[in-house]
Amino acid sequence: MQAANLEGGRMRLRTWRAGRSDWRVQALSIFSLSVAFVCLASALLVVTNLAAVRDRWSRAGRATVYLRDSASETEVADLQRALEATPGVTRARHVSAAEARREVVSEGADSMLAALPPNAFPASIEVSFENDLSDDDLASMAVKLRVLPAVESVETYARWTERLSALLGGGVTASTCLALIVLCAVVSVIGSTMRLLLHRRKIEVEVLKLVGATDGFVRRPFVLEGATQGAAGAGGALLVLGVLFLMVRGRFDQELVSLLGVAPSFLPVPVALGMVALGGALGAITALLTLRRMAAV
Repeated sequence: MQAANLEGGRMRLRTWRAGRSDWRVQALSIFSLSVAFVCLASALLVVTNLAAVRDRWSRAGRATVYLRDSASETEVADLQRALEATPGVTRARHVSAAEARREVVSEGADSMLAALPPNAFPASIEVSFENDLSDDDLASMAVKLRVLPAVESVETYARWTERLSALLGGGVTASTCLALIVLCAVVSVIGSTMRLLLHRRKIEVEVLKLVGATDGFVRRPFVLEGATQGAAGAGGALLVLGVLFLMVRGRFDQELVSLLGVAPSFLPVPVALGMVALGGALGAITALLTLRRMAAV
């Protein structure tokens, strides 16, 4: 019994050494998986930032009432007081044309914007609302404001949020499709790698079975290699995407960040860890199913 266990240990050690000798095949497999996971991670990164922008604007709780050029100071003051007294409104701030110009034309801004006169920027009243104000109440208030003589238009940013939601839905659909493509890529790459490795280690496998090794004992190194390849492919994709993200974020327009109210962010840690775990699980399952379909193991 001890001799059999000793022989089994030796053969297991040989199997692990054989695995290390096939590093070129495994490296190619990891590279192929990384390419697939980069596509999925990129889609998830876009979806994450779109969701952040949508949530930011859906919780903005504000509207802009643009005033006509012919509106008198008395009409503007009366409108501002009426808005401040309206239930659900927390603040109504009058922004003159000159103030609007200063907010848009900052230091180092485009020369064409800087050349525009103050009257090119409409005066407005920035209205802030309570967080529990419903969309229906906001829409009803906007309809009433639009009919006032001093009001040119009212922007509630609802259309902007709806467009972002539609774009986000498209991103989620694309991510789902890419996830299926990644699944197919993992099954194809790891399945082919396992068949190639098993063919190259056929002698070691046959010797192991001759000395009494069980199928589970023989499969274990291959399943672990499949899990390692899947996890390494996902991790490599995250590393590449992280480097590219840092390069792009360093050149991101800070004025655009101020306008959107959200800075670009990388994938959350749970999502990144979930991708690595998904890669490892897919790799292990694919390796196990591939080996079970082969008569040798």
